[in-house]
Amino acid sequence: MTEPQSDLFEMRRLESLSNTIFGVAMTLLAYDLPKPNFAELPGWIDLVHTYSGRLAGLVLSFIIAGVFWISHQRRLARQPLGSRTVVMLNLFFLLSIVLLPVTNSLYGNYRLSSAVAVLYGLHLTIIASLNAVLWWLATGGGRHAEIVGAIFPVVVFVPGVVIAALAPEYVQYFWMLGFGGLVARRFVRPKPMQPPVDPAPRA
Repeated sequence: MTEPQSDLFEMRRLESLSNTIFGVAMTLLAYDLPKPNFAELPGWIDLVHTYSGRLAGLVLSFIIAGVFWISHQRRLARQPLGSRTVVMLNLFFLLSIVLLPVTNSLYGNYRLSSAVAVLYGLHLTIIASLNAVLWWLATGGGRHAEIVGAIFPVVVFVPGVVIAALAPEYVQYFWMLGFGGLVARRFVRPKPMQPPVDPAPRA
């Protein structure tokens, strides 16, 4: 007698790997911050000029990574088993997280460059798209709250690439709208079923 699920992979095994990858990637985001090397005692203007742009990019990337980590953990808990295709897609998703410190470093140093902003925006779009595809496979499609929440960042990041090409200095504020997926999920949550009302007794 053959086992129908013998080729399936226990998705919970990815939890330790994903936690390590997210933890390292989120820590390395701060690696590229400038080290204190002022010729004189710095004032507030010096600190703002040195750290403001790079710190904004770090905070944006850290929040994005945190949101996708939460989504990834909830998806692993919902999908106990997965095919080889699903496992490979998860590994590509984790690879996109590994590369986040690289694009974040470029964006932190050259955020006014349209080419760098577009590259960073494309990276965010790839992360969000892989996450959406994995949620689609985990839930079997349909109008599911998790799928709506996963697709919402893609809808934001795609036009964000165009804005990055035209106005890179403002696109980071538009990317913040991607967090609206957390709110969008609440509008499609199934309403609790009301208990049936007993008909009035006949006289």
